[in-house]
Amino acid sequence: METAPIVAWTFVSEIPIPDDIGPILVAGEKPVVAYKTFRDSAVFTTKRLIVRDAQGLTGKKVEMYSLPYSAINMWSSENAGRMLDFNAELELWTRAGHIKVKLNKGVDIRRLDHLISSAVLGAL
Repeated sequence: METAPIVAWTFVSEIPIPDDIGPILVAGEKPVVAYKTFRDSAVFTTKRLIVRDAQGLTGKKVEMYSLPYSAINMWSSENAGRMLDFNAELELWTRAGHIKVKLNKGVDIRRLDHLISSAVLGAL
């Protein structure tokens, strides 16, 4: 099994749900929480994780990643044992490959772990 991440993101801080997320949601899908990334944002919905990545010097080109929770086979969370930690990480093993999410201080790893657990196990 390949363990090198194919995608790596950093969640900087929790932010309000972006207003323009609505048009890409499907019927019955609702946003749950959003995080600022270095270039744009990540939104956890009731059905998937959507990561928007602004590209280029102007940031007008936007690449969208959409990861349905049903594609997640396994996940792990790691921190130094404190709720708010400098080097917390969330790793996702999916049908698409391995994804690593680094969390800045102030992002609650246990809340994210619970969100992933709820989503993958059908409690969301």
